[in-house]
Amino acid sequence: MKKPRHKHSKVKTKAKQGRVLVVTSGKGGVGKTTSTAALGAALAQNGQKVVVVDFDIGLRNLDLVMGAERRVVFDLINVIKGEAKLAQALIRDKRLATLALLPASQSRDKDSLTEEGVAHVIGELRAQFDWVICDSPAGIETGATLAMRHADVAVVVVNPEVSSIRDADRIIGMLDAKTAKAESGQRIDKHLLLTRYDPVRARRGEVMTVDTVLEILSIPLLGIIPESGEVLLSSNVGAPVTLGSPDSAPAQAYLEAARRLKGEGTVIVDSSDKPRLFQRLFTRRAA
Repeated sequence: MKKPRHKHSKVKTKAKQGRVLVVTSGKGGVGKTTSTAALGAALAQNGQKVVVVDFDIGLRNLDLVMGAERRVVFDLINVIKGEAKLAQALIRDKRLATLALLPASQSRDKDSLTEEGVAHVIGELRAQFDWVICDSPAGIETGATLAMRHADVAVVVVNPEVSSIRDADRIIGMLDAKTAKAESGQRIDKHLLLTRYDPVRARRGEVMTVDTVLEILSIPLLGIIPESGEVLLSSNVGAPVTLGSPDSAPAQAYLEAARRLKGEGTVIVDSSDKPRLFQRLFTRRAA
């Protein structure tokens, strides 16, 4: 006599979905693309499966920073338009087995991006990677809104300058209004990444202090990337700074920021400032 089947035997466990992170800014030139590459590499170095996606259609740069410009055959637009499969467009990093790049197109314009196409690609990437990191173009146009559309987490990159902070404030408003999570009544996790920071210039009043930036933007601080030529030097040789100059201060700052994204609480100690100040800043939360 056959034993009766139990209903639960047919239930399939839902596969774990990766998190979508958008790296965004209101102003160009703040270090958004280099931060995307560095955070992506840092997470991969921490054992995560990561893909970085370039949404800056027509002005492709992420492939240069990743050292993959000569390996681009197909791109994001080719996948969206059905001209290539996702597997054909993904470029696997030669240095880190768990890191990949989906490049942007240099020959198309931003109108080639469609909401339906982006949703499909992001859905496929979620199923394959722990982190899908979208490098958003600066500003508030179509490319930027679609890059943030499906984000679970946002990293807002700013320099300690008035124009950068003002534009970032507008981006934060967009994250709270134009993302899928916001429209469904949920709140997107937002983090502040302060780049090119020089505490000596801040003390002289030449640039904004960390405290001032936090008071204006009122989102949690993910990391402070010190002003350093190492970031540019690494980018020029096609390597995220965490790989190109792993012992440098910016590389260590990005690695610590990546650990925070994973939920591992760490405190930055900057040799130019008192440790207590940074301990207070990194325990601060949005009002």
